[in-house]
Amino acid sequence: MKKLTEETKEPTEKKIATANKAETPAKKKAKLSKVAKKTTKKARKQTRGTKYQAKAELVERVRKYPLTEAIDLAKQTSYTKFPTTLAVHINTSQAGVRGLVTLPFAAGKKLRVLAFGKGASESGADLVGTDETVAAIEKSKIDFDVVVATPDWMPRLAKVARVLGPRGLMPNPKSGTITDNLAKAVAELQSGKTEYKTEPNGKVIHLGVGKAEQSTAEIAANIKTLFTTIGKSRVQQLVIAPTMGLGVKIDPASI
Repeated sequence: MKKLTEETKEPTEKKIATANKAETPAKKKAKLSKVAKKTTKKARKQTRGTKYQAKAELVERVRKYPLTEAIDLAKQTSYTKFPTTLAVHINTSQAGVRGLVTLPFAAGKKLRVLAFGKGASESGADLVGTDETVAAIEKSKIDFDVVVATPDWMPRLAKVARVLGPRGLMPNPKSGTITDNLAKAVAELQSGKTEYKTEPNGKVIHLGVGKAEQSTAEIAANIKTLFTTIGKSRVQQLVIAPTMGLGVKIDPASI
């Protein structure tokens, strides 16, 4: 009987040793990471304020709401005492999506425009670009939101492409920021035309579409215009959220 016990014990020990050996450092790390994420998520949920938790009861996080219902919910979930901005966060199918859109009921901040080229000083731009400006940009001094330039200035701006490019600020013919008519481009930008672009290293667009005090119809019109401009095939998911509050998923089929 003793002999039988020892014989059965040895294979069991081998199995345990083999199982431990099979758990590679990479597997152990993945397992620990999974546990850490769960713990962090749980801790974050527990540390949310009472105002947030009360608003969270209003939204079904996995549900996609019809456009107007999503806007109304986003307004209700705001828990700030000051006027809040509503923004859409759009997951796209590709990186590098950018362009200009004129929202019919714009209420966002005015773009600070930098213009390079002949006629820049008469274009109405906030800043007129010079060689000194290019030198400042090389040192990563950025105090503008969009750059417009005439074609003849592009070779000089090429030296700062590594600074402007990752920030989505490099003039681009597709967005209308390379043009011989600087005055027209500047006027369009300052009259409500807004630039949208994916994150430098991602596939998400963040853009304000109005103030919470605006009517739902106006904000819906802004979102529809943006959605059409970007293109239905490029949009994978839309979420609308106030400055401080919960995100509400929008059903693309309702736009």
